[in-house]
Amino acid sequence: MKTIAVVSGKGGTGKTTFTAGIASLIKKPFTLVDCDVDAANLCLLFDIKIEEDKDFFGSDIASVNQDLCVQCGSCEDNCRFDAVAYNPKSDSFEVNRIACEGCAVCTIVCPFDAVSLSRIKTGEIRISDAKDFKIVHADLLPGCGASGLLVKQVKKEAENISSDSEFILIDGPPGIGCPFIATVSGVDYAVIVAEPGLSSLHDLKRAKQVIDIFGAKIFVVINRYDLSENITRQIENYCLENNIGIAGKIPYDEKVFESVRNLMPLTRYDCPASEALKNCFSYIADKTGI
Repeated sequence: MKTIAVVSGKGGTGKTTFTAGIASLIKKPFTLVDCDVDAANLCLLFDIKIEEDKDFFGSDIASVNQDLCVQCGSCEDNCRFDAVAYNPKSDSFEVNRIACEGCAVCTIVCPFDAVSLSRIKTGEIRISDAKDFKIVHADLLPGCGASGLLVKQVKKEAENISSDSEFILIDGPPGIGCPFIATVSGVDYAVIVAEPGLSSLHDLKRAKQVIDIFGAKIFVVINRYDLSENITRQIENYCLENNIGIAGKIPYDEKVFESVRNLMPLTRYDCPASEALKNCFSYIADKTGI
């Protein structure tokens, strides 16, 4: 089973719109995955029904057993995140759950074993039915970390339900942080959606450097290419110099905004951007066999 991740080095390049368009064109059995757990919105473009909802426990938080605590202050003195502090109102040492990183230093330095770690819920994973395919998506709870771990679990859930699928299509997170790394690790192909801006070109290069570590084959799509044909040429030259296939170029099109407002994939519209996206799909399908 092949895995294709649609990613971008920065936000706002049109990655999710592109992924939804690709998903609407596929005729083979597949599973769609949204790995942008900080702001999952891919499912908004499809008529879905949630079939399964699972809690995700991805972080450890410290807590103080007041019956054992003698208020020596070792936990507060050694916490590098200032998550443990004495509260004069309650006359006790308390843990700030938002500041705590679960590093366990406080449990080690406490001479009376009064501090312990417990696993807490940090997200929710959902498996939804979009009629023609399944979508696996998740939400990281506000203020919680470990988004990379949640992405890893989302991918695992997708694999578990994909026994009848020929491939998995992933909508990745923006940037090149931990969620991005968790997304591109183990995938066969990565489609980087770029736009004609210097920041996008810069982040395209950074994204390539990360993806190269994992060995995925890279393709590039240039979205809204006609907004700056000079920078578009720079992107094309970079791809040529680095032996990266350009899947296609999509023009700026007001119909894109209309499709998003109406919560529908762009491919359901008859417009230049839709036709260009379909051409990109043909290129990617030819190269990957999807």
